[in-house]
Amino acid sequence: MQRWLAEQRIRTIYIDPGSPWQNGFVESFHSRFRDECLDREQLWTLTEARVVIEDFRRDYNQRRPHSQLGYVSPARFAAQLLPSPAPVRLRPPSAGDGQAHISPPTSTHPQTLTDGGSKK
Repeated sequence: MQRWLAEQRIRTIYIDPGSPWQNGFVESFHSRFRDECLDREQLWTLTEARVVIEDFRRDYNQRRPHSQLGYVSPARFAAQLLPSPAPVRLRPPSAGDGQAHISPPTSTHPQTLTDGGSKK
């Protein structure tokens, strides 16, 4: 594979085995994952492992403060970036949207329809 890539003049980002300093981000995460999740649990079944790891993932990605985010959780950091939603309001009838607005008829006659359509 490496020979074919070289023939095609394609450069890869290759991490040598035993060289964690070439990818510090992943090694940092792996260290935290080991220390904060795997070393604290004794996993007996695959289902148990899935539940524990999913709990760790949610905590790490949503609730846990991160130094790169100013020691706030990713969820709070994202909420700070998004503008607060504007309240939903109906457009007032005077808003010019190019549509003709028809007002309901108003009765100026003293006799009005009050009992299902018969006049008094």
